[in-house]
Amino acid sequence: MKYIIMTKIEIGNRLVGRNEACFIIAEAGVNHNGDIIMAKKLIDVAKEAGVDAVKFQTFKAENLVTDEGETADYQKNNVGKSKGQLTMLKELELGYEDFAELKKYGDEKKIIFLSTPHTEDSLDFLDSLVPAFKIGSGDLTNLPFLKKVARKKKPIILSTGMSTLKEIQGAVNVIKSEGNNKIILLHCITNYPCTLEEANLKAMLTLEKEFNLPVGYSDHTLGIICPVMAVALGAQVIEKHFTLNKNLPGPDHKASLAPDELKEMVKAIRSAEKALGNGIKKPTKSEEKIKKFVRKSIVAKVNIPKGAKIVRDMICIKRPGTGIEPKYFRKVIGKNAQENIKKDEIITFEILK
Repeated sequence: MKYIIMTKIEIGNRLVGRNEACFIIAEAGVNHNGDIIMAKKLIDVAKEAGVDAVKFQTFKAENLVTDEGETADYQKNNVGKSKGQLTMLKELELGYEDFAELKKYGDEKKIIFLSTPHTEDSLDFLDSLVPAFKIGSGDLTNLPFLKKVARKKKPIILSTGMSTLKEIQGAVNVIKSEGNNKIILLHCITNYPCTLEEANLKAMLTLEKEFNLPVGYSDHTLGIICPVMAVALGAQVIEKHFTLNKNLPGPDHKASLAPDELKEMVKAIRSAEKALGNGIKKPTKSEEKIKKFVRKSIVAKVNIPKGAKIVRDMICIKRPGTGIEPKYFRKVIGKNAQENIKKDEIITFEILK
């Protein structure tokens, strides 16, 4: 496949794309437990960690799930088997006025505010608050919804958990059919927590190759190794759940990063980016300084009298690398010494004829 240079996508005050710093999203999700004070503390933690954006989830529970909706196994383990999805989500719900306040608070803290709309009403509400829409994996095949998201003409960060390439292609086609090409695909495994064996980070590269779009990784593994590895593979966006305390009640806290872990993840990602460099292979400034000490030159193996014709046994190769480079060894043979050359003296073309 011949690659086309991808257009960079602007989200708030950041550009997302190749050769830009990874756009790091701290996923607060519903880890505020329905409490706006806790939600603001999550924004504080995200800001202190140095992420680019903090993201929540916006919904009205009754518009999102039916009375019969069951909870997933991990949710049963974390909140109890007696609660259905509707009951659980009602307890994790914030009002629209709360999100407006959180957006204002995020602006004050100079951090990009994002929230995933889970319903059409929340999509319309968030339109004036967010610079981009992050769409969860659960809506990847919700093509009517994606069509409406695309019509907002904002960048779309689309998670691809639980999906096939054919399903992703359908989502991308629908979004592009509305004239919106500002799409970022996130590889994701929808399991909480996801095991390392399931993470399949190379699938992110498959997405980039197949769709020629900016790609990233929405991580549900424990710890920070997978996000850092994803950046090393080329992730332009990283999304990771975090919490104020892993022991808080709720479905997602246990699989989230603690504040110090979030900070460590950001630090590790930025360090990885420094190590990755720009891909141009040439000596660095520090290497230029040390090169003369560790490379080698052609030197006199014996004392060579003035006028002598240089033969193979008169010369050898030793450090430092301040004279004639070894690759010119054959050019030195047959030349005449213009002056006396002492044993171990570095040979230069200036003293040869």
